[in-house]
Amino acid sequence: MTPPPTACAEAPADARTDADAVAPTADGTPGPASTVAPTATSGPATGGLLVLVGMLLVALNLRAAVTSLGALLDEVRTGLALSGTMAGLVTTLPTIAFAALGALTPWLVRRWPAARVLILAMLALTVGQVLRVATDSAAVFVLTSALALAGIAVANILLPMLVKQHFPHRTGLVTGAYTMALTVGTTVAAASAVPVAHAFGSWRAGLGVWAGLAAVAVLPWVPLALRARAARRAATTTAAPAPRVRIRPERTRLGWAMAVYFGAQSLSGYAIMGWLAQLFRDAGYRAETAGLLLAGVTALGVPVALLMPTLAGRLRTLRPLVLSLTAFSTASYLGLAVAPHGLAPLWVLLLALGQGAFPLILTTIGLRARTAEGTVALSAFAQSTGYVIAALGPLLVGILYEATGGWTAPIGFLLGALAVQTTAGMVIARPRFIEDER
Repeated sequence: MTPPPTACAEAPADARTDADAVAPTADGTPGPASTVAPTATSGPATGGLLVLVGMLLVALNLRAAVTSLGALLDEVRTGLALSGTMAGLVTTLPTIAFAALGALTPWLVRRWPAARVLILAMLALTVGQVLRVATDSAAVFVLTSALALAGIAVANILLPMLVKQHFPHRTGLVTGAYTMALTVGTTVAAASAVPVAHAFGSWRAGLGVWAGLAAVAVLPWVPLALRARAARRAATTTAAPAPRVRIRPERTRLGWAMAVYFGAQSLSGYAIMGWLAQLFRDAGYRAETAGLLLAGVTALGVPVALLMPTLAGRLRTLRPLVLSLTAFSTASYLGLAVAPHGLAPLWVLLLALGQGAFPLILTTIGLRARTAEGTVALSAFAQSTGYVIAALGPLLVGILYEATGGWTAPIGFLLGALAVQTTAGMVIARPRFIEDER
């Protein structure tokens, strides 16, 4: 295939490719070979408003089960008598689940409409969160946590695809909205898990309350799944769907660059969430203040999460954003190494700006694919491979910290990861499409 004549961030509305011809419809059903996949908008004909509400509710759930557990880990360890090894497995489980189970999502979407898959994902999250607070067995707690995380892993992959299907000309705005919802859910769950647990006298309440939010997220997808089912039946009576063109990002330079960028920024993000408070405590801050500084990174990230995708969607090339984020993170890391106490609020602000790499890469997944099938394939590969890389972050920072007794070596490691991230960012910054690299 040849690229479209205009080098823009998104494909023109009338661009027709082989992949377009067999892309799923707005409801997640395969389109006939003779038509181009519809460019769905937020109009009522495609259920766009209901889809948007559903996406925002799903996004609110994407980290609540993880950060609420992190806030109550000491209580959970005591209540279930978790060994050190088991506690380490619990904290590493999210990245393992996101990597392994997220890779199955394209297979699921090829067989069932996206709305039905999301219903199953949110039900798995609901049931997993309920069961894990109802057990006294450490092994059952881990298994049911894995069930909950499986739902999150699938939803992680599906959201960029849904943006492409329903809001192809509002990619930045809608990605920003759901990324902001994700950030809000992360922050609220981390901040309120302990107070809820104290109010009800048990850590089980602090974890279990989020199952209700996951159950609510199921509701918008039920009518959408019914609509997709009807559309699929109608399609089978009018024309047989053509076989889909398989898109394999693992065989492309763009796919690997996306995976490395996602992995490097996630590695830094998980390392920061796991160790930044300890760095500030070592610098002389009280535990409460160190926790507030860590929370500041997430809180300041809310407006960044909203604005970054909008900026990315309007730029012809993403190089200015990639380099700016690198500059913010570099300045923050150097400041934390040299003067962690005196200018801590400034380093937190710069760190929050640098973490804008996360909403940027989520937006780029949609910008670097023409079709819904290309988006879900690229999303699955980038996130699954990226989370494997990300799992090394907290572990290696901890090893370097213990081995050296200071923060120079760990920060040097994060600067190295940032250099890798920037190199990959230069590759994904240029307008191109995964369908053209088959």
